[in-house]
Amino acid sequence: MPTPTADVHGAYPRLTDDQITILRPCGQVRQVREGERLIRAGEPSEEFFVVLSGTVAAVEGPDDQQHVIRLHGPHSFLGELGMLEGQTAFLSAVVKTPGEVLTLGSAALRDLLSREPALGDVILRAYLLRRTMLAGTGTGFRIIGSAFSPDTRRLLEFAARNRLPHRWVDLEKDTEAEALLMRLGIAPEETPIVFWHDYQVLRNPSNVELAQVIGLRTGTVARAVCDLIVVGAGPGGLAAAVYGASEGLSTVVLEAVATGGQAGTSSRIENYLGFPAGISGMELAERAVVQANRFGARIAVPAEAAGLEQRDGANVVRLTEGGTVAAGSVVVATGARYRRLTAPGIERFEGLGVHYAATLWEARTCRFDPVAVVGGGNSAGQAALFMARESPAVHLLVRGEDLGHSMSRYLIDRIERHPRIHVRLHTEVQEVTGEDRVEALVVQDNHTREQQVLAARALFIFIGAHPATAWLAAAVTLDRRGFIPTGQDVDHLAADLWKPLGRAPLALETGLPGVFAVGDVRSGSVKRVASAVGEGAMAVRLAHEHLEGVRPPAIR
Repeated sequence: MPTPTADVHGAYPRLTDDQITILRPCGQVRQVREGERLIRAGEPSEEFFVVLSGTVAAVEGPDDQQHVIRLHGPHSFLGELGMLEGQTAFLSAVVKTPGEVLTLGSAALRDLLSREPALGDVILRAYLLRRTMLAGTGTGFRIIGSAFSPDTRRLLEFAARNRLPHRWVDLEKDTEAEALLMRLGIAPEETPIVFWHDYQVLRNPSNVELAQVIGLRTGTVARAVCDLIVVGAGPGGLAAAVYGASEGLSTVVLEAVATGGQAGTSSRIENYLGFPAGISGMELAERAVVQANRFGARIAVPAEAAGLEQRDGANVVRLTEGGTVAAGSVVVATGARYRRLTAPGIERFEGLGVHYAATLWEARTCRFDPVAVVGGGNSAGQAALFMARESPAVHLLVRGEDLGHSMSRYLIDRIERHPRIHVRLHTEVQEVTGEDRVEALVVQDNHTREQQVLAARALFIFIGAHPATAWLAAAVTLDRRGFIPTGQDVDHLAADLWKPLGRAPLALETGLPGVFAVGDVRSGSVKRVASAVGEGAMAVRLAHEHLEGVRPPAIR
């Protein structure tokens, strides 16, 4: 855990006098006394504090057992990423030495940061780093449950994918946890529980219930009416949200699992324009969420689309939880989901060493252990390099004959030079073994049929993806692989839908007027983050054309 005095890679910068001068007109200065609590963990963080004099401690735990995470002195600012995203605070802030603070409301801060990009980047970068640090130290709420409970794994996956600081307490291994449940009168069938900052207990909450407590989802979007619905919050969907909201369209974003999509599970994206040193999927996603929120987009997580239909001239999205959202235009950006690997032991250990993402959240459970990565594409290559930073051995298992078939050259060169990455071509996983988590893999050479046991404490799987279009099957035409044709590729059997409009489908428009598809879910798309972002922006321009009744040449 970081010491109370050390800075970590710019996570705790001191603001300059000029920067504080910029902030002063937007807030107010007030005296604070020793012991005064400025931020309370588990409650909405609605004020931004700059310490002008005295000291303030960021602490975790109840009042009688507080652990100091960081001691803030003059010119330091409090808080972390949740401050900008409307989430509840994960740490409390308590005055240790009396002095003065400058305080701004969260809305005033967001408005100021849009006008002062240099200052905004200092604060946002620090907040992103602080969130990453909290994740690495196991700070945050506790999930108490059995490793063999599907609901425990569901909550752990939801917390990890949404980059929420948390720690897991395994009921099978922690005797104190069992005693705590008995003391609280919680029956085994009521687990898992979420222990929310030592004062609230959630008994086997749904993802929606947990999201509402955290502030990921502040209200229902059911029965909403807006200009633009974006289904999916990967790079393409977030780009559509940013451009749509910034151009004055009332925009609602529906995301079933977590913002960032498949890109959000990447440890590093190195070929995205403008980031020569690369950027993590987590940082890209969080920056986009802050940007979309600033322009007024409403992002609902989790909110899963169950169907789409046209009704009275509007496009209506049905939600799995009930209710609908209606809009003039819809951008479908549901992307693709990684395929599951089929082998004995895989399903049993999902979430217990078998992962379909390789980020800090998954890596913290096996940091110094040998691991294996399955796949021959860029995602697998990035995962292998990320895990090799601390793992003594990373086995990259590739079914094909060479890496060059689907992996970028820059990744291949780095993998081949890395002393701790061992590439095993024409190799497949036959079985995953272990007691209560992954301990070893049985792999087979698909040429010689020779089998071998590899010691591995985790298995990361990246073996291609299938489009997330099941909810659309009855609404729009899909190609034979389940992707969505757009523009000139739309099935001409749907021509009757377009005759009243007097035009052909626009470039990214599906077989349903006013419904556009972007990113990996679109048939023939380039599977790159940059292209998804470009399509998201382009779809908003086309949505304007649809909403304004622009009439391109009619279908012949």
